[in-house]
Amino acid sequence: MPQHIDIAVNLLSSRLAADIDNIIHKAVEHHVSPLIVIGSDIAESDESAKLCQQYPLKLYSTAGVHPHQARSWDENSLDKLTQIANSKHVVAIGECGLDYNRDFSPRKDQRQAFEAQLALAATLNMPVLMHCRDAHDDFIAILKRYRHKLPSAVLHCFTGTETELKECIALDLYIGITGWVCDERRGAELASIVHLIPNNRFVVETDSPYLLPRSMRPKPKSSKNLPQYLPYIVESIATLRNQPYEEFAAHCYANSIRLFNLGER
Repeated sequence: MPQHIDIAVNLLSSRLAADIDNIIHKAVEHHVSPLIVIGSDIAESDESAKLCQQYPLKLYSTAGVHPHQARSWDENSLDKLTQIANSKHVVAIGECGLDYNRDFSPRKDQRQAFEAQLALAATLNMPVLMHCRDAHDDFIAILKRYRHKLPSAVLHCFTGTETELKECIALDLYIGITGWVCDERRGAELASIVHLIPNNRFVVETDSPYLLPRSMRPKPKSSKNLPQYLPYIVESIATLRNQPYEEFAAHCYANSIRLFNLGER
């Protein structure tokens, strides 16, 4: 069976935190390992890094401030993130970016926190894991100022248009695709353009516990999406791309290793 890496798991979510050991075990059983645990604010990033110490080689994490939490960015945030990022289990800065869909933080604060984290990733020579929703133009404009300084970068949970996708690929971004592509209502446009992503730019994720693939049959009893479901998403995307499952899975796995420098750890 092909091996998979889930590049975005919200393992400290209240919907998952009580069952972490079982979730990791089930993922391994389904050939999904390691998992990249997402940090969405300073406290969660710190907790994620510490959690990884309990599961060597099975968990890695990111350190960042999500745009929803950007209002919490202050003069101490950079130092705190730097300290967390120095943990050997932390493989990227993020999740950072812009979200103009919900505006949980003022857009000015979002842009400031995003730019500061891109600068930090460049200083530390670390990959960056990014979020963008309904903010493509500002996202691209800010990222362009730093992309050449970054070793690698991924836009996770991509749900944009064909034009937006091509602009991201032109910046040599890895593109993270979730079970959104399995949603016949919201994901139809995405399903129609995944074939445009080059083999060497594709990574896959559940964004667990969110975005349970709607097309799963039999449908899981719980609405919680889990890392163990990642092979279903990979197979669905491979079908959309008219690509053999094993071949597509191998590309995604190799890309994830390269993106996060996991082969050197």
